[in-house]
Amino acid sequence: MSRRRIIVGISGASGFQYGMKALQLLRDQDIEVHLVVTKGAEVTRSMETTWQRQEITDLADEVHSISNLGASISSGSFKTLGMLIAPCSMNSLASIAHGLTGNLLTRAADVILKERRRLVLMVRETPLNLVHIRNMAAVTEMGGIVYPPVPAFYQKPQSVDEMVHHSVSRALDLFDLDVGNLKRWGEKHNEA
Repeated sequence: MSRRRIIVGISGASGFQYGMKALQLLRDQDIEVHLVVTKGAEVTRSMETTWQRQEITDLADEVHSISNLGASISSGSFKTLGMLIAPCSMNSLASIAHGLTGNLLTRAADVILKERRRLVLMVRETPLNLVHIRNMAAVTEMGGIVYPPVPAFYQKPQSVDEMVHHSVSRALDLFDLDVGNLKRWGEKHNEA
């Protein structure tokens, strides 16, 4: 039996930390991680973090070039649990909503939708204009899940990392992946 697979896409919206956290959390799972990073995300990484590209790519089992439209993840015959795009820019959202597959990230998302697999978009923009909302509606109507990384405060986060961890853990829940260490509403937790 082969390992389960998931695609992680990181696009150029603010919040590169969400994609990085997803990669970190998935390392402890028995899941093969396929990564695709847009050029805009590379810019955001360098502006928002001190991480080097190699640190990010080391967390994936396979890294695909954004321009490789012939990559394994561009085919429906390549079975995956689905795809998480964290963060998802409005440009990537619009391309996915309208079936524009000009790069590997949007092509892989299109394949996920056509194969009726799970697509979760951690969209990052505020405020939203009507086009953004319509694009989110279109993706939702196609079966995708729009999951803005809105922080939850019931778990009393003590750091930005805890807020990012919670948002990404909840997004991975949508793939039925329990990455552990997630404070859930109504559950008692041991205080250390």
